[in-house]
Amino acid sequence: MSAGPVSPAAAIRTKAVLMLILATPCWALSFPVMKALALEQQRLLPDAGTWFFTALGVMVRFGVAGLLLLPLLFRAGEKLSRREVEQGIVLAAFGGGGILFQMDGLAYTSASTSAFLTQGYTVFIPLWLVLTLRRWPSRKICLSVLLVLAGVAVLAGLDPRSLRLGRGETETLIASLLFTGQILTLEHQRYTANRPMQFSIVMFLAMAMFSAPLLWATAPDAAACLRAYSSPQACGFMAALIIVSTLLGYLLMNRWQRLVSATEAGLIYCIEPVCASVFALFLPAWFSGWAGINYPNEQLTVRLLVGGALVTAANVLLQSRWLEPKQRK
Repeated sequence: MSAGPVSPAAAIRTKAVLMLILATPCWALSFPVMKALALEQQRLLPDAGTWFFTALGVMVRFGVAGLLLLPLLFRAGEKLSRREVEQGIVLAAFGGGGILFQMDGLAYTSASTSAFLTQGYTVFIPLWLVLTLRRWPSRKICLSVLLVLAGVAVLAGLDPRSLRLGRGETETLIASLLFTGQILTLEHQRYTANRPMQFSIVMFLAMAMFSAPLLWATAPDAAACLRAYSSPQACGFMAALIIVSTLLGYLLMNRWQRLVSATEAGLIYCIEPVCASVFALFLPAWFSGWAGINYPNEQLTVRLLVGGALVTAANVLLQSRWLEPKQRK
């Protein structure tokens, strides 16, 4: 027997899910690229601090992305609405703040613990909805969350004995809460009529401006900003971040996330660490050969296979009809 025709709403939702899945490797690419960029910039400016490179990278990455899109605002005389400006600023505050807390927290905790706690939004989003809507998530959502948490913990090599709530862990949880706010803002009914391109441009430019005070406080001197990108390799790494991880990744998120629930989006985004682990198997050697840096490949392990399988299983379950309540005829 052939399946019945797919409704237009179901077709659009399926497309939205596929677009969000496509966004995850775009963001995942940023991890090896940022690592390679950091190694190259440390070679160019060995005496500069990591906060300087972080602030400068955020300003250049999001500032250039916003400026590249800015001419689209004036196409056919289009203007920004007040709510598009508002949503862009709110998204920039959540996203930019999350990145800063996450990166500072990494200095005070292990990478594995940080990777696990960053995915806390898979729990925070359902909890927020329980508190605001007074409705428990479905069994399918609960099981998917458990599978994702188990998969990310395996991928990160988390050792429960080393997990403690110190400064690094606290800051990483704050970052995850801020990322939760970013995801929830995208689906808020107040912004339903907003155009994704318009508020995305505001978001990019606002994130660049929010990083300016930190850059001013940490820059060795004004010329250091130019020296950090004085090699073709540093410019190439930043170009990849701008085009793939920022323009493509964030525009896909901002355009399509509103068509699925925030809980589903949070679970879909957990594909990102799986993609990042796969990229780490071969991209570092390519980057090292091109830039002359020492960035070795990671190795394929049972941990990667098991963790990736658990996260993949969670998303397959999420899109299946299993555990869904039967509709009365």
